Amino acid sequence: MARANKKKGRVSKASKPAQKSNQGYSVKSVTDTVKRTVTKTVSKATSQKIVDDIPDSAAEVQVHVDPHIFSELDQYLFGQATHYELYKKMGAHTAKVDGQEGSWFTVWAPNAASVNVIGEFNGWEENASPLVKIAEMGIWELFVPGAKVGDMYKYLITTKDGRKLYKADPYANWAEKRPGTASRIADISYHWSDSAWMKAREKTDPKTMPLSIYEVHPGSWMKHPYTDENPEGFYNYREFAKRIVEYVHDMGYTHVELMGIAEHPLDASWGYQVTGYYAPTSRYGSPQDLKYLIDYLHKNKIGVILDWVPAHFPKDAQGLAEFDGEAVYEHADPRQGEHPDWGTKIFNYGRPEVKNFLLANALYWIEEFHVDGLRVDAVASMLYLDYGRRDGEWVANEFGGNQNLEAIEFFKHLNSLVLGRNPGAMMIAEESTAWPKVTGDVEDDGLGFTYKWNMGWMHDFLEYMKLDPYFRKNNHNKMTFAMTYAFSENYILVLSHDEVVHLKCSMINKMPGLEEDKFLNLMAGYSFMFGHPGKKLLFMGQDIGQYREWSEEREVDWFLLEDKKNEHLQAYVRDLLFLYKESPALSANDVGYDGFQWVNPNDADRSIFSFIRWSPEGKNNLLFVINFTPVARPDYMCGVPKTGTYQLILDNRCEKYGGKHQVPAKYKAYESECDGMPNHIAYDLPPYGVAVFKFS
Repeated sequence: MARANKKKGRVSKASKPAQKSNQGYSVKSVTDTVKRTVTKTVSKATSQKIVDDIPDSAAEVQVHVDPHIFSELDQYLFGQATHYELYKKMGAHTAKVDGQEGSWFTVWAPNAASVNVIGEFNGWEENASPLVKIAEMGIWELFVPGAKVGDMYKYLITTKDGRKLYKADPYANWAEKRPGTASRIADISYHWSDSAWMKAREKTDPKTMPLSIYEVHPGSWMKHPYTDENPEGFYNYREFAKRIVEYVHDMGYTHVELMGIAEHPLDASWGYQVTGYYAPTSRYGSPQDLKYLIDYLHKNKIGVILDWVPAHFPKDAQGLAEFDGEAVYEHADPRQGEHPDWGTKIFNYGRPEVKNFLLANALYWIEEFHVDGLRVDAVASMLYLDYGRRDGEWVANEFGGNQNLEAIEFFKHLNSLVLGRNPGAMMIAEESTAWPKVTGDVEDDGLGFTYKWNMGWMHDFLEYMKLDPYFRKNNHNKMTFAMTYAFSENYILVLSHDEVVHLKCSMINKMPGLEEDKFLNLMAGYSFMFGHPGKKLLFMGQDIGQYREWSEEREVDWFLLEDKKNEHLQAYVRDLLFLYKESPALSANDVGYDGFQWVNPNDADRSIFSFIRWSPEGKNNLLFVINFTPVARPDYMCGVPKTGTYQLILDNRCEKYGGKHQVPAKYKAYESECDGMPNHIAYDLPPYGVAVFKFS
């Protein structure tokens, strides 16, 4: 291999260094050692002041490769997929070598004939900064004096057949704003002030805490007016922090889920075709700006979840696809390495270095950015080898089945690692099939996720809600069926961005009837959702009754709040959110049938549902009664388990929401059997009426 000596501009041949055997290393000792080594090295590197001077010409650039930043220990761990802080060694990192300020560049390109780093620091000269291959596994590295924070760069990779590829750094922490595709040297140091939140998170059980998620696309939640400097109207991370905290606090959500944070070239992909897995998108600012956003949310007691996309990656020329001229991050066989429907590449989960790339990336967001959870996209596409494929287009596993054994092992490793190192954090699966034990313990052959999106509930719920009320009586089971499996997994009930795009209609326009009926229907539907077991997720705009489908090109239609109907819906959703957050019956007792009891699940002819949510202490229990027809029931009686007083605490026909009812109100239970219970209350149930009673 070629090694640069300390004489200016010279590169000389050097013999291959002796390789130490892996024998004698224990996994624990190796992991402990590398953690100390990585921490010490990076702390020293990032604490140095960066010199602003850039060489006048590429000829003035001096390169040094001793001491190696990527040690033999690093190589061993990388090859075992256990280098969990790999991002502290790979990529570009500022440092001081031989008294000179600059940056280390380290990249994995096992099939490359040569690798050069080109950038603003060397005038983009293709031969000015050749990296040195320091290991047979394909690690290339170089120290470049004068390369400083903010400088753009790319790797020029020469393939074995002589082609030149200009690639962004897979481990870059920052990227040029699109349409540019270069990486940037970044300083991601930050002084956190969220210690109270982080300490409290360690002691929190996510399964029993209230979890109401506001899913947000930062680029289209709220926009500035058009200017030449900011034609898209993006709020930067710091501006967004102030506004989103105001809104989420006012509404009562517990968490925000941020879409499209990892760098991606195409706005219309919404962030689901990632080219920079370690780079927060520069659309909204720097990595430190993103940390400020998360810090600010935490200081205001709001949790943060990020979308994470380990299922596939795009074929963009600067990205991971055929990174060094051959399949590196993906399978070489297109039957395993490509999604035919999506036109994207699939990660090779059986290759240790690729698995390490993803494992370290998950930890990067959780530990480096203090994110509270990752929502893992398209899990089903990873679990099934024949996902989206016809016969003959996929390769069976070693046992002849369609299960992706490497992806299964990856998920078990991922979730054990992330949740084991970070108590209170969450791993959330967007999984749309009946795969068993998605949230089961790894020790019991489960995948180990904290939560699974309940896609079955979502489909049944929306199909029911879209029906003309006349036909709902014949589809009553669509609303009751989910309770037969409600606790087979730890579920989140989701009404996500996917349900309000591609001609599926907005939530308000899914509802039947004229305008007033639509709003009352949606109030009833949201009430059922918030009373039903499972955590909650709503996408932006759904809580104000936005008529248009979501588009990443425009902001939420906030002007609708000038209309009383939309204002009343928002007020109702706000009260549902606070009821959910403040009622242990709806969250703390959300993990088993002890917390839920049907009163009457069979009132199909009248399309009325009634059920009880029991609190762990037996106090402040909640009785829900929901009418899904436009027919008033002035003689309605509902069975209740106890005598005494039932206090009406939520009524969608009260003055606050545009009606005439008074809340709170008290109702006395009478000793007379109803709905199989020994007592009952009488209540005038209006068309599309919702009544929530509290009792002890």
